[in-house]
Amino acid sequence: MPAPSAPPARPSTTSLLAASAWFPLLDAPAQQRVLDDVREVEVPAGGALCRRGDIPVHWFGAIEGLLKWSVTSDDGRAVTLGGLSAGSWFGEGTLLRALPRTADIIALRPSRVAVLPGETFSWLHATQRSFDHFLLRQINERMHWFLGTFTAHHLLDTDSQVARALAGLFHPFLYPGMDRHLQISQEEIANLTGVSRQRCNAALKRLQESGILQIEYGGITVLDLPGLRRYVE
Repeated sequence: MPAPSAPPARPSTTSLLAASAWFPLLDAPAQQRVLDDVREVEVPAGGALCRRGDIPVHWFGAIEGLLKWSVTSDDGRAVTLGGLSAGSWFGEGTLLRALPRTADIIALRPSRVAVLPGETFSWLHATQRSFDHFLLRQINERMHWFLGTFTAHHLLDTDSQVARALAGLFHPFLYPGMDRHLQISQEEIANLTGVSRQRCNAALKRLQESGILQIEYGGITVLDLPGLRRYVE
């Protein structure tokens, strides 16, 4: 009998860096400084990586799990700005502005996050031209996505809003590490979309009927990623 295959290696900070668009382009001393300075934190489901009003002192990279970027008003109303899946780097805007954070980053499931000190981020920004190019594209891509999300919430139906939230987790530049099988609950998708769970579930069923995705126990599998993206264009 063939030997059982080894389980896939658990994602690590090192593998996150290696697969990132910016780290391989740094010079050798800069890469070593990042490796020396970066550390990993774990965030439990429902826990906050950071809160609105916090003074920004770190740049973040999602190693494993799923987080949401949201704003909650003083009276308890919340707006979800988007999901942060494995492979994504985030928090650069607040560091560059040097002002308190304006949003919460909340883990939707147990998550592991790489944490790079703000001093190291600023040093890369000042000394590594390739890092500046990455930041410029990242900020531009994120702004474009946010504009589209704002439009979606005002002009698109629920099916398209749910499709857009899912498509966002597969953005090739912002979130390069996501697998076609999403270990994500329908409640988590509703949280990312900003609609009720009932409306989200109905939309997912219609997307399944169209052949775009398959609803499974404990998650969904995207069968037609180009179709999912076309659905919200």
